[in-house]
Amino acid sequence: MRLVLFDLDGTLVDSSPGIHASIRVAAAGLGLPEPTADQLTAMVGPPLQDGFAAVFGLTGTDVDRAVEAYRAHYTAGAMLEAPVYPGIAELLGSLGDAVLAVATSKPEAFARRILDHVGLADAFAGVHGATMDGRVRHKQQVVGLALAAHPEGERPVLVGDRAQDVVGARVHGLPCIGAGWGPARPGELVQAGAAVVCATPADVPAALAGL
Repeated sequence: MRLVLFDLDGTLVDSSPGIHASIRVAAAGLGLPEPTADQLTAMVGPPLQDGFAAVFGLTGTDVDRAVEAYRAHYTAGAMLEAPVYPGIAELLGSLGDAVLAVATSKPEAFARRILDHVGLADAFAGVHGATMDGRVRHKQQVVGLALAAHPEGERPVLVGDRAQDVVGARVHGLPCIGAGWGPARPGELVQAGAAVVCATPADVPAALAGL
């Protein structure tokens, strides 16, 4: 059975509405200017701590303050503003002969809550995500956890929507199928080295067959 790992934000669900709203709240709490569209897009995908540091230039305790403000708003309900992308349910149903798991930089508890809310939890043999303290948050770390948890899966592959997914998969020798329906900038996935970029979820089975 093949092991197919899926990123969550921007791949299975369009989590941008809740993420963007929570980023705006965090930025306002720290007295930062209104985030630009590019800043909001850049925050969907990478670990939260890394995003606030790289995108907003925060350091030290300001990163911690931003994360705390973000999570307070996000967990109050914004996280559930994450509709499933069209075609995802059909894609998962078509992969019934594979072992499916989620590997996300989002805290695992948040990921499970979202998957339960949108009705996708039963499709996956496991959900692997970051820890709340941030010690586990990078894509290569959660991919490593997923690989260790599912030794029965053969020829593993990751489906993800950002460059961080491609790089995190490569650390473990995995090919990455780019989720071209997500928020990645034009050319981002190709430049990162994705094995193939799919325009829609319906294109993923053929891409898997070619790897």
